[in-house]
Amino acid sequence: MSVIDKVLPDQTELLRFITAGSVDDGKSTLIGRLLHDSKSIFEDQLSSITNTTRKRGMEGVDLSLLTDGLQAEREQGITIDVAYRYFATPRRKFIIADTPGHEQYTRNMVTGASTANLAVILIDARKGVLTQSRRHAYLASLVGIPHLVVAVNKMDLVDYDQSVFDAISKDFSAFAERLHLHHVDFIPMSALYGDMVVERGDRLDWYKGSTLMDLLENISISHDMNREDFRFPVQWVCRPHTQELHDFRGYMGRVESGSISVGDAITVLPSGLNSRIKDIVLYEGEVDTADAPQSITMTIEDHLDISRGDILVKTGDLPQVTKMFDAMLCWLSEQSLDPSRKYLIKHTTRMVKAVISGIDYRVDVNTMDHETVDTLKMNDIAYVNIRVQQPLTCDDYQRNRATGCFIVIDESSNNTVGAGMICIPANQSPA
Repeated sequence: MSVIDKVLPDQTELLRFITAGSVDDGKSTLIGRLLHDSKSIFEDQLSSITNTTRKRGMEGVDLSLLTDGLQAEREQGITIDVAYRYFATPRRKFIIADTPGHEQYTRNMVTGASTANLAVILIDARKGVLTQSRRHAYLASLVGIPHLVVAVNKMDLVDYDQSVFDAISKDFSAFAERLHLHHVDFIPMSALYGDMVVERGDRLDWYKGSTLMDLLENISISHDMNREDFRFPVQWVCRPHTQELHDFRGYMGRVESGSISVGDAITVLPSGLNSRIKDIVLYEGEVDTADAPQSITMTIEDHLDISRGDILVKTGDLPQVTKMFDAMLCWLSEQSLDPSRKYLIKHTTRMVKAVISGIDYRVDVNTMDHETVDTLKMNDIAYVNIRVQQPLTCDDYQRNRATGCFIVIDESSNNTVGAGMICIPANQSPA
Protein backbone atom coordinates (compact mmCIF):
# COMPACT_ATOMS: atom_id res chain seq x y z
CA MET A 1 0.00 0.00 0.00
CA SER A 2 1.34 3.43 -0.99
CA VAL A 3 1.65 6.45 1.28
CA ILE A 4 -1.25 8.05 -0.61
CA ASP A 5 -3.50 5.02 -0.01
CA LYS A 6 -2.72 5.10 3.73
CA VAL A 7 -3.57 8.78 4.06
CA LEU A 8 -6.68 8.88 1.89
CA PRO A 9 -9.74 6.60 1.98
CA ASP A 10 -10.32 4.14 -0.85
CA GLN A 11 -13.27 6.11 -2.19
CA THR A 12 -11.17 9.23 -2.84
CA GLU A 13 -11.68 10.16 -6.48
CA LEU A 14 -8.76 9.60 -8.87
CA LEU A 15 -7.96 12.07 -11.65
CA ARG A 16 -5.55 11.08 -14.42
CA PHE A 17 -4.14 13.94 -16.45
CA ILE A 18 -1.37 14.56 -18.96
CA THR A 19 0.81 17.56 -19.70
CA ALA A 20 1.88 18.31 -23.25
CA GLY A 21 3.56 21.14 -25.07
CA SER A 22 6.47 22.21 -27.23
CA VAL A 23 10.08 21.93 -26.16
CA ASP A 24 10.93 24.35 -23.32
CA ASP A 25 7.31 25.29 -22.67
CA GLY A 26 7.87 24.24 -19.06
CA LYS A 27 5.99 20.95 -18.68
CA SER A 28 8.46 19.39 -16.28
CA THR A 29 8.77 22.62 -14.29
CA LEU A 30 4.98 22.84 -14.00
CA ILE A 31 4.72 19.31 -12.63
CA GLY A 32 7.59 19.99 -10.26
CA ARG A 33 5.79 23.11 -9.07
CA LEU A 34 2.56 21.15 -8.50
CA LEU A 35 4.41 18.52 -6.47
CA HIS A 36 6.46 21.08 -4.53
CA ASP A 37 3.70 23.53 -3.68
CA SER A 38 1.22 20.78 -2.77
CA LYS A 39 3.78 19.37 -0.30
CA SER A 40 4.00 16.10 -2.25
CA ILE A 41 7.78 15.60 -2.31
CA PHE A 42 10.08 14.28 0.39
CA GLU A 43 12.87 16.25 2.02
CA ASP A 44 15.58 14.03 0.54
CA GLN A 45 14.16 14.55 -2.97
CA LEU A 46 14.16 18.30 -2.49
CA SER A 47 17.70 18.22 -1.11
CA SER A 48 18.89 16.11 -4.05
CA ILE A 49 17.51 18.40 -6.76
CA THR A 50 18.73 21.47 -4.84
CA ASN A 51 22.28 20.06 -4.89
CA THR A 52 21.99 19.18 -8.58
CA THR A 53 20.78 22.70 -9.37
CA ARG A 54 23.79 24.20 -7.57
CA LYS A 55 26.21 21.89 -9.41
CA ARG A 56 24.85 23.27 -12.65
CA GLY A 57 25.62 26.80 -11.50
CA MET A 58 21.95 27.77 -11.21
CA GLU A 59 20.20 29.58 -8.39
CA GLY A 60 17.18 28.33 -6.48
CA VAL A 61 15.71 24.89 -7.23
CA ASP A 62 15.24 23.44 -10.71
CA LEU A 63 11.87 21.76 -10.14
CA SER A 64 11.92 20.14 -13.60
CA LEU A 65 14.40 17.62 -12.19
CA LEU A 66 11.55 15.98 -10.27
CA THR A 67 10.15 14.55 -13.51
CA ASP A 68 13.06 14.38 -15.98
CA GLY A 69 14.27 11.08 -14.59
CA LEU A 70 16.06 9.63 -17.61
CA GLN A 71 19.75 10.49 -17.97
CA ALA A 72 19.29 11.06 -21.72
CA GLU A 73 16.57 13.61 -20.98
CA ARG A 74 18.79 15.52 -18.58
CA GLU A 75 21.67 15.59 -21.04
CA GLN A 76 19.49 16.88 -23.89
CA GLY A 77 17.19 19.04 -21.81
CA ILE A 78 14.07 17.42 -23.26
CA THR A 79 11.51 14.86 -22.15
CA ILE A 80 11.69 11.67 -24.23
CA ASP A 81 9.53 9.08 -22.49
CA VAL A 82 6.28 9.39 -20.57
CA ALA A 83 7.15 10.16 -16.95
CA TYR A 84 4.41 9.22 -14.47
CA ARG A 85 4.11 10.90 -11.09
CA TYR A 86 1.63 10.39 -8.27
CA PHE A 87 0.44 12.81 -5.61
CA ALA A 88 -2.65 13.60 -3.60
CA THR A 89 -4.51 16.38 -1.85
CA PRO A 90 -7.32 16.00 0.71
CA ARG A 91 -9.82 16.17 -2.18
CA ARG A 92 -8.32 13.85 -4.82
CA LYS A 93 -5.61 11.45 -5.86
CA PHE A 94 -3.71 12.31 -9.04
CA ILE A 95 -1.69 10.47 -11.65
CA ILE A 96 0.30 12.78 -13.95
CA ALA A 97 1.76 11.71 -17.28
CA ASP A 98 4.42 14.13 -18.56
CA THR A 99 4.36 13.43 -22.29
CA PRO A 100 6.98 14.30 -24.93
CA GLY A 101 6.77 17.45 -27.01
CA HIS A 102 8.59 16.27 -30.14
CA GLU A 103 6.61 15.03 -33.15
CA GLN A 104 8.72 11.86 -33.34
CA TYR A 105 7.36 10.84 -29.93
CA THR A 106 3.69 11.03 -30.94
CA ARG A 107 3.24 7.38 -29.94
CA ASN A 108 4.34 8.21 -26.37
CA MET A 109 1.74 10.95 -26.07
CA VAL A 110 -1.02 8.69 -27.41
CA THR A 111 -0.03 6.07 -24.83
CA GLY A 112 -0.03 8.56 -21.97
CA ALA A 113 -3.33 10.13 -23.06
CA SER A 114 -5.26 6.91 -23.56
CA THR A 115 -6.58 6.77 -19.97
CA ALA A 116 -6.51 10.48 -19.09
CA ASN A 117 -9.50 12.46 -17.82
CA LEU A 118 -7.85 15.79 -18.58
CA ALA A 119 -5.03 17.26 -20.66
CA VAL A 120 -2.97 20.32 -19.78
CA ILE A 121 -1.49 21.86 -22.93
CA LEU A 122 1.25 24.37 -22.19
CA ILE A 123 1.82 27.35 -24.46
CA ASP A 124 4.78 29.71 -24.13
CA ALA A 125 3.33 33.21 -23.74
CA ARG A 126 6.15 34.61 -25.90
CA LYS A 127 5.52 32.20 -28.81
CA GLY A 128 1.75 31.84 -28.85
CA VAL A 129 -0.11 28.92 -30.43
CA LEU A 130 2.39 26.81 -32.37
CA THR A 131 2.07 23.83 -34.68
CA GLN A 132 2.87 21.53 -31.74
CA SER A 133 0.07 23.12 -29.71
CA ARG A 134 -2.43 22.26 -32.44
CA ARG A 135 -0.98 18.77 -32.80
CA HIS A 136 -1.36 18.04 -29.11
CA ALA A 137 -4.93 19.37 -29.11
CA TYR A 138 -5.74 17.13 -32.06
CA LEU A 139 -4.27 14.07 -30.33
CA ALA A 140 -6.20 14.90 -27.15
CA SER A 141 -9.45 15.04 -29.14
CA LEU A 142 -8.54 11.86 -31.03
CA VAL A 143 -8.17 9.77 -27.87
CA GLY A 144 -11.31 11.30 -26.38
CA ILE A 145 -9.95 13.26 -23.42
CA PRO A 146 -13.06 14.98 -21.99
CA HIS A 147 -11.40 18.08 -20.49
CA LEU A 148 -8.71 20.36 -21.88
CA VAL A 149 -6.79 23.05 -19.99
CA VAL A 150 -4.65 25.51 -21.93
CA ALA A 151 -1.96 26.81 -19.59
CA VAL A 152 -0.38 29.97 -21.00
CA ASN A 153 2.96 29.66 -19.22
CA LYS A 154 5.92 32.03 -18.75
CA MET A 155 3.68 35.06 -18.25
CA ASP A 156 6.57 36.50 -16.23
CA LEU A 157 8.51 36.91 -19.50
CA VAL A 158 5.77 39.09 -21.05
CA ASP A 159 5.30 41.28 -17.94
CA TYR A 160 2.05 39.45 -17.07
CA ASP A 161 0.33 41.25 -19.95
CA GLN A 162 -3.39 40.40 -20.15
CA SER A 163 -3.59 41.25 -23.85
CA VAL A 164 -1.05 38.50 -24.63
CA PHE A 165 -3.16 35.95 -22.75
CA ASP A 166 -6.38 37.11 -24.42
CA ALA A 167 -4.86 36.87 -27.91
CA ILE A 168 -3.58 33.32 -27.31
CA SER A 169 -6.95 32.25 -25.86
CA LYS A 170 -8.79 33.61 -28.91
CA ASP A 171 -6.39 31.95 -31.34
CA PHE A 172 -6.62 28.54 -29.65
CA SER A 173 -10.41 28.74 -29.27
CA ALA A 174 -10.82 29.18 -33.02
CA PHE A 175 -8.79 26.01 -33.62
CA ALA A 176 -10.60 24.07 -30.87
CA GLU A 177 -13.92 24.66 -32.62
CA ARG A 178 -12.66 22.67 -35.62
CA LEU A 179 -11.95 19.72 -33.32
CA HIS A 180 -15.34 19.99 -31.59
CA LEU A 181 -13.63 20.52 -28.23
CA HIS A 182 -16.32 21.99 -26.01
CA HIS A 183 -14.73 21.96 -22.55
CA VAL A 184 -11.59 24.13 -22.70
CA ASP A 185 -10.29 26.23 -19.80
CA PHE A 186 -7.57 28.88 -20.15
CA ILE A 187 -5.21 29.77 -17.29
CA PRO A 188 -2.34 32.31 -17.34
CA MET A 189 0.57 31.22 -15.16
CA SER A 190 4.24 31.26 -14.34
CA ALA A 191 5.34 27.74 -13.38
CA LEU A 192 8.79 29.09 -12.51
CA TYR A 193 7.46 31.42 -9.81
CA GLY A 194 4.26 29.54 -8.99
CA ASP A 195 1.67 32.10 -10.10
CA MET A 196 -1.74 30.43 -10.67
CA VAL A 197 -0.38 26.90 -10.27
CA VAL A 198 -1.22 26.05 -6.64
CA GLU A 199 -1.21 29.57 -5.18
CA ARG A 200 -2.65 32.59 -6.97
CA GLY A 201 0.34 34.86 -6.43
CA ASP A 202 -0.08 38.63 -6.65
CA ARG A 203 1.05 39.36 -10.23
CA LEU A 204 -2.00 38.15 -12.18
CA ASP A 205 -4.68 40.03 -10.29
CA TRP A 206 -6.60 40.72 -13.53
CA TYR A 207 -7.32 37.00 -13.90
CA LYS A 208 -10.39 36.02 -11.88
CA GLY A 209 -10.58 32.31 -12.77
CA SER A 210 -9.35 29.24 -10.92
CA THR A 211 -5.74 28.26 -10.32
CA LEU A 212 -4.64 25.03 -11.98
CA MET A 213 -4.82 23.15 -8.68
CA ASP A 214 -8.33 24.46 -7.94
CA LEU A 215 -9.45 23.27 -11.34
CA LEU A 216 -7.80 19.84 -10.97
CA GLU A 217 -9.42 19.35 -7.57
CA ASN A 218 -12.92 20.47 -8.53
CA ILE A 219 -13.54 19.68 -12.18
CA SER A 220 -16.30 17.10 -12.50
CA ILE A 221 -15.20 13.75 -13.91
CA SER A 222 -18.18 11.68 -12.74
CA HIS A 223 -19.60 11.64 -16.27
CA ASP A 224 -16.33 10.85 -18.04
CA MET A 225 -17.06 7.13 -17.90
CA ASN A 226 -19.99 5.64 -19.82
CA ARG A 227 -22.63 5.04 -17.15
CA GLU A 228 -25.38 3.90 -19.53
CA ASP A 229 -24.14 0.82 -21.39
CA PHE A 230 -23.29 -2.20 -19.25
CA ARG A 231 -20.16 -3.92 -20.59
CA PHE A 232 -18.50 -6.80 -18.74
CA PRO A 233 -15.64 -8.59 -20.53
CA VAL A 234 -15.08 -11.98 -18.91
CA GLN A 235 -11.50 -12.32 -17.68
CA TRP A 236 -11.76 -15.66 -15.91
CA VAL A 237 -14.29 -18.44 -15.34
CA CYS A 238 -14.04 -19.47 -11.67
CA ARG A 239 -14.60 -23.18 -10.92
CA PRO A 240 -13.23 -23.89 -7.39
CA HIS A 241 -13.90 -27.68 -7.52
CA THR A 242 -14.20 -27.90 -3.75
CA GLN A 243 -16.80 -29.98 -1.92
CA GLU A 244 -18.60 -26.86 -0.68
CA LEU A 245 -18.52 -25.09 -4.06
CA HIS A 246 -18.71 -28.08 -6.38
CA ASP A 247 -21.37 -26.50 -8.63
CA PHE A 248 -20.09 -22.92 -8.44
CA ARG A 249 -19.40 -21.24 -11.78
CA GLY A 250 -18.53 -17.55 -11.48
CA TYR A 251 -17.57 -15.09 -14.17
CA MET A 252 -14.83 -12.76 -13.03
CA GLY A 253 -13.80 -9.40 -14.48
CA ARG A 254 -14.22 -5.65 -14.28
CA VAL A 255 -17.35 -3.68 -15.06
CA GLU A 256 -15.97 -1.44 -17.81
CA SER A 257 -19.07 0.73 -18.10
CA GLY A 258 -22.63 0.99 -16.83
CA SER A 259 -24.08 -0.96 -13.91
CA ILE A 260 -25.71 -4.32 -13.25
CA SER A 261 -28.10 -5.65 -10.60
CA VAL A 262 -29.24 -9.05 -9.44
CA GLY A 263 -32.15 -10.18 -11.61
CA ASP A 264 -31.17 -8.14 -14.68
CA ALA A 265 -31.52 -9.85 -18.04
CA ILE A 266 -28.17 -10.24 -19.78
CA THR A 267 -26.96 -11.33 -23.21
CA VAL A 268 -23.65 -13.11 -23.79
CA LEU A 269 -21.76 -11.93 -26.88
CA PRO A 270 -20.77 -12.95 -29.46
CA SER A 271 -22.93 -16.08 -28.97
CA GLY A 272 -26.18 -14.17 -28.31
CA LEU A 273 -27.26 -16.47 -25.46
CA ASN A 274 -29.53 -15.00 -22.75
CA SER A 275 -29.87 -15.41 -18.99
CA ARG A 276 -30.30 -13.40 -15.78
CA ILE A 277 -27.90 -12.34 -13.04
CA LYS A 278 -28.18 -14.60 -10.00
CA ASP A 279 -25.44 -13.27 -7.67
CA ILE A 280 -22.87 -10.45 -7.63
CA VAL A 281 -19.88 -10.99 -5.37
CA LEU A 282 -17.22 -8.46 -4.35
CA TYR A 283 -14.18 -9.10 -2.17
CA GLU A 284 -16.20 -7.96 0.85
CA GLY A 285 -19.19 -10.18 0.06
CA GLU A 286 -22.39 -10.29 -1.97
CA VAL A 287 -24.06 -7.10 -3.23
CA ASP A 288 -27.23 -6.32 -5.16
CA THR A 289 -25.69 -3.86 -7.65
CA ALA A 290 -22.25 -3.22 -9.14
CA ASP A 291 -21.02 -0.20 -11.09
CA ALA A 292 -18.03 0.62 -13.29
CA PRO A 293 -15.13 0.31 -12.60
CA GLN A 294 -15.66 -2.35 -9.90
CA SER A 295 -14.06 -5.79 -10.21
CA ILE A 296 -16.65 -8.46 -9.47
CA THR A 297 -17.62 -12.10 -9.78
CA MET A 298 -21.07 -12.86 -11.20
CA THR A 299 -23.17 -15.97 -11.42
CA ILE A 300 -26.11 -16.44 -13.76
CA GLU A 301 -29.28 -18.52 -13.61
CA ASP A 302 -28.49 -20.78 -16.57
CA HIS A 303 -25.60 -23.06 -17.47
CA LEU A 304 -24.21 -21.43 -20.62
CA ASP A 305 -21.01 -21.87 -22.55
CA ILE A 306 -19.13 -18.71 -21.50
CA SER A 307 -15.36 -18.27 -21.60
CA ARG A 308 -12.66 -15.61 -21.40
CA GLY A 309 -13.13 -13.03 -24.14
CA ASP A 310 -16.93 -13.12 -24.09
CA ILE A 311 -18.73 -9.92 -23.07
CA LEU A 312 -21.87 -9.76 -20.94
CA VAL A 313 -24.27 -6.88 -21.73
CA LYS A 314 -27.80 -6.00 -20.75
CA THR A 315 -30.40 -7.55 -23.01
CA GLY A 316 -31.72 -4.85 -25.34
CA ASP A 317 -28.59 -2.71 -25.11
CA LEU A 318 -26.37 -4.47 -27.61
CA PRO A 319 -23.05 -3.26 -29.02
CA GLN A 320 -21.92 -4.25 -32.49
CA VAL A 321 -20.65 -7.78 -33.13
CA THR A 322 -18.57 -7.78 -36.27
CA LYS A 323 -15.62 -9.22 -38.17
CA MET A 324 -14.99 -5.95 -40.04
CA PHE A 325 -14.63 -2.42 -38.70
CA ASP A 326 -12.90 0.90 -39.30
CA ALA A 327 -10.53 2.52 -36.83
CA MET A 328 -8.08 5.33 -36.24
CA LEU A 329 -4.76 3.53 -35.82
CA CYS A 330 -1.56 4.90 -34.31
CA TRP A 331 1.43 2.88 -35.47
CA LEU A 332 3.92 2.41 -32.61
CA SER A 333 6.60 0.17 -34.10
CA GLU A 334 9.88 1.05 -35.77
CA GLN A 335 9.04 -1.68 -38.29
CA SER A 336 6.50 -0.39 -40.81
CA LEU A 337 3.04 -1.88 -41.20
CA ASP A 338 2.98 -4.78 -43.66
CA PRO A 339 -0.55 -4.91 -45.17
CA SER A 340 0.08 -8.41 -46.53
CA ARG A 341 0.64 -10.09 -43.16
CA LYS A 342 -1.55 -11.05 -40.23
CA TYR A 343 -1.35 -9.45 -36.82
CA LEU A 344 -2.98 -10.16 -33.47
CA ILE A 345 -5.55 -7.76 -32.07
CA LYS A 346 -6.26 -7.63 -28.33
CA HIS A 347 -9.68 -6.13 -27.67
CA THR A 348 -10.88 -6.17 -24.04
CA THR A 349 -10.03 -9.73 -22.95
CA ARG A 350 -10.21 -11.34 -26.41
CA MET A 351 -7.26 -12.00 -28.73
CA VAL A 352 -7.94 -12.57 -32.44
CA LYS A 353 -5.98 -12.73 -35.67
CA ALA A 354 -6.48 -9.81 -38.03
CA VAL A 355 -5.33 -8.06 -41.19
CA ILE A 356 -5.21 -4.34 -41.91
CA SER A 357 -7.19 -4.67 -45.12
CA GLY A 358 -7.00 -1.04 -46.19
CA ILE A 359 -5.65 2.41 -45.37
CA ASP A 360 -8.13 5.15 -46.29
CA TYR A 361 -5.77 7.98 -45.38
CA ARG A 362 -2.98 9.08 -43.06
CA VAL A 363 -3.46 12.20 -40.95
CA ASP A 364 -0.78 14.88 -40.95
CA VAL A 365 -0.89 15.58 -37.21
CA ASN A 366 0.48 19.08 -37.75
CA THR A 367 -2.01 20.27 -40.38
CA MET A 368 -4.73 17.58 -40.07
CA ASP A 369 -4.57 17.10 -43.85
CA HIS A 370 -5.39 13.64 -45.22
CA GLU A 371 -2.69 11.88 -47.23
CA THR A 372 -2.80 8.75 -49.39
CA VAL A 373 -0.28 6.08 -48.27
CA ASP A 374 0.36 2.37 -48.80
CA THR A 375 1.89 1.63 -45.40
CA LEU A 376 2.36 3.17 -41.96
CA LYS A 377 5.59 4.13 -40.23
CA MET A 378 6.27 4.76 -36.56
CA ASN A 379 4.11 7.60 -35.13
CA ASP A 380 1.79 7.63 -38.16
CA ILE A 381 -1.92 7.96 -37.46
CA ALA A 382 -4.34 6.71 -40.10
CA TYR A 383 -7.95 5.75 -40.78
CA VAL A 384 -7.84 2.02 -41.57
CA ASN A 385 -10.09 -0.94 -42.37
CA ILE A 386 -9.61 -4.10 -40.32
CA ARG A 387 -10.82 -7.68 -40.78
CA VAL A 388 -10.64 -10.13 -37.88
CA GLN A 389 -10.84 -13.91 -37.88
CA GLN A 390 -13.37 -14.12 -35.04
CA PRO A 391 -16.12 -11.58 -34.24
CA LEU A 392 -15.44 -8.76 -31.80
CA THR A 393 -18.01 -7.09 -29.57
CA CYS A 394 -17.30 -3.37 -29.86
CA ASP A 395 -18.63 0.16 -29.44
CA ASP A 396 -17.56 3.38 -31.08
CA TYR A 397 -14.54 4.68 -29.16
CA GLN A 398 -16.08 8.12 -28.59
CA ARG A 399 -19.04 6.44 -26.86
CA ASN A 400 -17.14 3.85 -24.84
CA ARG A 401 -13.37 3.86 -24.48
CA ALA A 402 -13.18 0.40 -22.91
CA THR A 403 -14.90 -1.49 -25.74
CA GLY A 404 -13.81 0.92 -28.45
CA CYS A 405 -10.04 0.52 -28.14
CA PHE A 406 -7.60 -2.22 -29.05
CA ILE A 407 -3.91 -2.90 -29.52
CA VAL A 408 -2.14 -4.58 -32.43
CA ILE A 409 0.49 -7.21 -31.62
CA ASP A 410 3.20 -8.66 -33.83
CA GLU A 411 2.70 -12.44 -33.81
CA SER A 412 6.37 -13.28 -34.17
CA SER A 413 7.90 -10.87 -31.65
CA ASN A 414 4.87 -10.42 -29.35
CA ASN A 415 5.56 -6.66 -29.40
CA THR A 416 2.74 -4.13 -29.33
CA VAL A 417 2.97 -2.37 -32.70
CA GLY A 418 -0.22 -0.33 -32.85
CA ALA A 419 -3.05 1.18 -30.82
CA GLY A 420 -6.46 1.81 -32.30
CA MET A 421 -9.80 3.48 -31.71
CA ILE A 422 -12.86 1.91 -33.34
CA CYS A 423 -15.06 4.13 -35.50
CA ILE A 424 -18.69 3.05 -35.96
CA PRO A 425 -20.89 5.35 -38.12
CA ALA A 426 -23.94 6.71 -36.28
CA ASN A 427 -26.31 5.13 -38.79
CA GLN A 428 -24.75 1.66 -38.44
CA SER A 429 -26.90 -0.40 -36.07
CA PRO A 430 -25.53 -3.17 -33.86
CA ALA A 431 -25.43 -6.61 -35.44
